[in-house]
Amino acid sequence: MKNTIFTLLTLVLFTACSKDDEAIDYSQQNEAEIQAYLEANNLDAERSNSGLYYIIDEVGTGQKPISTDRVKVKYEGYLTTGEVFEEWDEDGFSFFLYQVISGWQEGLTYFNEGGSGKLIIPAHLAYGSYNNGIIKAGSVLIFDIELIYVNYETENEEQIQAYLTENELTAQPTGTGLYYNIHTPGEGTTKPTTTDNVSVTYKGQLLNGTVFDQSTTPVSFNLSGVIPGFSEGLTFFNEGDAGTLYIPAHLAYGNQQLSSIPIGSVLIFEVNLISVN
Repeated sequence: MKNTIFTLLTLVLFTACSKDDEAIDYSQQNEAEIQAYLEANNLDAERSNSGLYYIIDEVGTGQKPISTDRVKVKYEGYLTTGEVFEEWDEDGFSFFLYQVISGWQEGLTYFNEGGSGKLIIPAHLAYGSYNNGIIKAGSVLIFDIELIYVNYETENEEQIQAYLTENELTAQPTGTGLYYNIHTPGEGTTKPTTTDNVSVTYKGQLLNGTVFDQSTTPVSFNLSGVIPGFSEGLTFFNEGDAGTLYIPAHLAYGNQQLSSIPIGSVLIFEVNLISVN
């Protein structure tokens, strides 16, 4: 469960600190404090060139994040005294790595999706010589973390499977994360390639049923100019087929926010392939 000091989350990870006080270099003090903490708790940690320490308990099997990625993490944050200042251990908390303190930005890049361990962050990679709520100037921060997801591939896969099960639907996976179903075969035998021109009618919606785009009259375009999931998906259709595409975010708009499509959304398209070229 979330700690009662959950409201400090924005303070701990996101909010800029007051800069009224003169900056102090706590590097040597922090290094000694970290070494004492490791020895007292019989811990063996890796030290990066920046002064960050990390311990990987579970390696994980997924991808490693980079600074522009969105991640979902379960965590508990505390001081070397053991005082907890924040935690989130329910479904995890999602954010972009560029939004958080330097120690998190660097530290999470050592973990694979599904991995878990510990980050021990000196003040110069956190809040330096500035107070931040209950975190005092010069504090070493320790985080026990579990990296649940990197971006949306694993999460979207679970969402698609849940949607299909809930609605008693079947669909074919392609291996890229895309799913499709041809529910009304046509009479044609021509399948488009990803560089062909096609004419279609379609309706696009989110998993919650919100319709974000549709055309009941035929529209024509080249498949090279549309999102990868739509382009790939139509290559499984014969001319005249009608079916459904279930497109995960990494084959659609990924981490981009569109006015009617939230970041990381699975897109569902009901498509009728009228003609090819």
